[in-house]
Amino acid sequence: MFKNKNADGTLNLCGKNVAHLRLALAPKVSQKDLADRLQIAGLDLDKNAVQRIESGQRFVTDIELRTLAEVLGVSVDELLK
Repeated sequence: MFKNKNADGTLNLCGKNVAHLRLALAPKVSQKDLADRLQIAGLDLDKNAVQRIESGQRFVTDIELRTLAEVLGVSVDELLK
């Protein structure tokens, strides 16, 4: 049987890292600000989608993962640690 969830029940591997990296930016960036930056980078996500990613309630596509890494200034590998 296929598993679509992590052992902790989340739907992605990067959510906690996205939240940590977002808050580590100086000055701190809100979820809305991150969503705005993602939209400028060409990714159509709103604040609610960012919140669901960070809480592990939403899957993240490979395209979204790459853009998140670019906007947060890290590698994709860093997001998946």
